[in-house]
Amino acid sequence: MDKYIDLINQTFDFPTEEFHVEDDQMIFNGIPLMEIIKEYGTPLKLTYLPKISSQIQKAKKLFRESMEKLNYQGKYTYAYCTKSSHFSFVLEEALKNDIHIETSSGYDIPIIRSLYEKGKLRKDTYVICNGYKREAYRRNISDLLNDGFYNCTPILDNLDEIDYYKEHVNQKCRLGIRVASDEEPKFEFYTSRLGIRYNDVVDLYLNKIKDDAKFELKMLHYFINSGIKDTSYYWSELSRFVHKYCELKKVCPELDSIDIGGGFPIKTSIQFEYNYRYMIEEILRTIQRICKEEGVPEPNIFTEFGIFTVGESGANIYSILDLKLQNDKELWYMIDGSFITNLPDSWALSQRYILLAINHLRKEYQRIQIGGLTCDSQDYYNSEIHSFQVFLPKITKQEPEPLYIGFFHTGAYQESLSGYGGIKHCLIPAPKHVIIDRDETGNLKSWLFAEEQSSESMLKILGYK
Repeated sequence: MDKYIDLINQTFDFPTEEFHVEDDQMIFNGIPLMEIIKEYGTPLKLTYLPKISSQIQKAKKLFRESMEKLNYQGKYTYAYCTKSSHFSFVLEEALKNDIHIETSSGYDIPIIRSLYEKGKLRKDTYVICNGYKREAYRRNISDLLNDGFYNCTPILDNLDEIDYYKEHVNQKCRLGIRVASDEEPKFEFYTSRLGIRYNDVVDLYLNKIKDDAKFELKMLHYFINSGIKDTSYYWSELSRFVHKYCELKKVCPELDSIDIGGGFPIKTSIQFEYNYRYMIEEILRTIQRICKEEGVPEPNIFTEFGIFTVGESGANIYSILDLKLQNDKELWYMIDGSFITNLPDSWALSQRYILLAINHLRKEYQRIQIGGLTCDSQDYYNSEIHSFQVFLPKITKQEPEPLYIGFFHTGAYQESLSGYGGIKHCLIPAPKHVIIDRDETGNLKSWLFAEEQSSESMLKILGYK
């Protein structure tokens, strides 16, 4: 008999650092998931806070060791990209690790102030302000600078943005310039809509920054939408960017830092292969080589890891409500949630996550499709990144215990994209959200951050109450 647990063991190098089996039940980061399910029910979203810190420490350690190995002269600074997840428990956990913040909206700045009032960050914390900035965002940045947050660094995204700071900032101000990188050749557009054209960068500095004693241009910033990958496209764009940094450094002595954005991937399959150390060392070597050729000191390096920071901390857990055989060949498992509303990237971007059964692991397995609760034909999940199909334990409608399944590494963007606490497709409620941490002795502790969304909250939003 082909059991589900045998399939997992034969398909993957299992158990892994994160997943193993105890008493025929799946364990995630040491969390007995069936106990969580029995306490809180499903559907539920969980966030395992220690994973956030371990990811940050992993990247900081790799950069530190790689810089020492290559005798790289610049410093490394880790910033968290808040748009990946704005929740207070995420920011507060991340900030325990001596990191800095990257923002993309005017509404991020009140979050910065709240964290400062709670003592979670300091006025010397780097606040790297990215994005196209409307008046409210520019005003909030200016107020932050005027209140003594001297490492707040607006990253100029268009040629006229600095005019606002000239008028409203009355303190010494660090500045950055975002360079508009070219998109991948297969992308619909040739050049990113964000940032300053390469040909305009030096002129912007000479015409609007150089002679104003209030401003110091400290950072050149870029971001590759496809992430940090070992492709000719990535290395070409990085080299082009570093050459522009060297050109600008020769006329702007105070320039000393580059921000290479985010883009470290996370595990979307148990069979995950990505050599973080190799990529970091190659990035450093590329920067070193070009700076040596240009006769320019090696810059400090900032990164803005968002998905990498928080993605692997999250999981979504569902019960199988029903089995439906369609067309005599398509077997559907229906979950007590929705992919469109709970995991919108699986619908919009065909994003795959690690999918594992949590119980019934010693039953036979079968190929199935998974359906969500909305009436939309696109509300389904039917392929895994490693096999282009989904296998789960074979169950019947008479099971004494439902089959529970987990989608893992769902911690980034999904609540923001689905509209946390808002109105969902077919009024499918947002699931309850459980936070899991460890105490000083390493024992697990959990608490309910949010109940499942209620009909009353929806009626209020829709104007019925």
